[in-house]
Amino acid sequence: MTTSYTVLPSPIGRILLTADEDGALTGLRMEPHDIDPGWISAPGVFAEVTAQLTAYFAGELREFDVAIAPRGTDFQQRVWAALREIPYGETSTYGALAVKVGRPTAARAVGMANGRNPISLIVPCHRVIGANGKLVGFGGGVDRKRLLLDLESSGKPGSQQALL
Repeated sequence: MTTSYTVLPSPIGRILLTADEDGALTGLRMEPHDIDPGWISAPGVFAEVTAQLTAYFAGELREFDVAIAPRGTDFQQRVWAALREIPYGETSTYGALAVKVGRPTAARAVGMANGRNPISLIVPCHRVIGANGKLVGFGGGVDRKRLLLDLESSGKPGSQQALL
């Protein structure tokens, strides 16, 4: 299997994008990230997702429409699908997601699946908060999570430039 990649600058730091041989996005990772020496640099493969990410960071895009192919267990896939249903500018909790995926006592397992989300932003794991309303658990860091939620609540990139 061939993996293509590119690295994009963004208001939250450099973003690594990976795709499978069909061009479906398999990864969106924030710094720090590693590039496998077997991957092929192919920026053209990512033209559409690049355009959509640019529009998202400009406050002009609320819903991504790109082919994705996250790899994970059936449970992880259900959690990631539920994440995509959290509307732009809104948040949910691990417990609410557990109920949504039919495992009401599995908030911790939902948190683990959320943490293994390979396509952050597009599969919006940053929209999940703790039951107490606090910003918890984000692979990109709580500061980035806060900036992404601020962007979505205001529609403006604002202070996100601080992470460039």
